[in-house]
Amino acid sequence: MYSYFWRIGIRMTKIAKGKRPVYLDNPQIDKLLAMVMALTGEVSVLHERLDTIERLLEVKGILSATEIEAYEPDAKVTKERELWRAEYIARVLRVVQEELETLNQS
Repeated sequence: MYSYFWRIGIRMTKIAKGKRPVYLDNPQIDKLLAMVMALTGEVSVLHERLDTIERLLEVKGILSATEIEAYEPDAKVTKERELWRAEYIARVLRVVQEELETLNQS
């Protein structure tokens, strides 16, 4: 993950050293819980930012909530969103994919 953030220009200030603590009976469940909690945090931040943008657009008379809800993306936008979604899901599931690849090489 560090190399991904480095490529996009984000410097991670702290890197954990040593073994990851295990809180539940299964370390795999701990990994899944960590992924879910990280995604939950990201979704929460995105929700607040999007809410702010939508409110500002409406207050400034640029777009109403109704217009935003009624928006229908064209084929190009749909394709771009599908590509982004596939890449995003691949990044989220990277840890699982790497582990599967390691198991298959054994």
